[in-house]
Amino acid sequence: MRGKASTTLQSGASLLAAAILLAGCSGQQDSGPGWTAQPGTTAEPSATVQPDTSGTGSPAAPAAGDASATASTEPSGPQPAATATAWKTFSDPGKTVNFELPQDWIAQSVAPEEGTLPGALKIEVKKPDGTFMAALRTGLPPSSTECPEGSRRAYTVISSLPVEVSAQGGEGTIPPRVVFRVIQGYRYFGSYGITNVVGGADNQACELRNIVRGLAGKGDWSFGDLVSLKAFAPDEKVAPAKAFDTLGQAAQYVDESPEFANVQRMLMSLEIKN
Repeated sequence: MRGKASTTLQSGASLLAAAILLAGCSGQQDSGPGWTAQPGTTAEPSATVQPDTSGTGSPAAPAAGDASATASTEPSGPQPAATATAWKTFSDPGKTVNFELPQDWIAQSVAPEEGTLPGALKIEVKKPDGTFMAALRTGLPPSSTECPEGSRRAYTVISSLPVEVSAQGGEGTIPPRVVFRVIQGYRYFGSYGITNVVGGADNQACELRNIVRGLAGKGDWSFGDLVSLKAFAPDEKVAPAKAFDTLGQAAQYVDESPEFANVQRMLMSLEIKN
């Protein structure tokens, strides 16, 4: 009996060893990754349109009809913090404007465009490689553009944050906000800036103006990549506006791009005197 039990134990051990060996060989043959991308998945956050209408609701709890006080997409995560390790402050010679910018970016006063009011300023901000990031323009003449119904395009507010500037502004339709908005053409064209006017009724507009209404005689002012964003034609130059294939890509730029995080901090830091 003892010999038979010993034989049975040896046989079981042999079978166990064979099973372990086979499992080891199977693991060596499977040298691929431990996960595979599932078909039909996407990393893009979804974006949904919300109305951009005028109002004076509190930024923390916008009043009904003041949906422009909130972003029109659900963020995929916390908004990125500004990534520049060092910052500096630019002030014009007359000390009428100042703002912060990354230490290695360049702010330079240039000649304002024709048609601006006396005393107007134009300050361009660029990266060290010459990439244009934004321009601060003051003394812009008030303007109103006709927008026939057939020329309107759908637009979306991707990001909208309240901002305080020391200058007393003119009469806008909303309190000043730092925004990133896109307008739909053959692609989704995006632009950032400060504004106190909404784009248009029912999220339809011919152009989106990054301007703050100024006091009478002082002119409007603008701080952003463009004074006015429109739906570009295929043969037109898009830059410095951004172009995206989907609203999700635009939302991803806002949520994840260190460049946008730095620009947003720069725009939020603006102080301007009357």
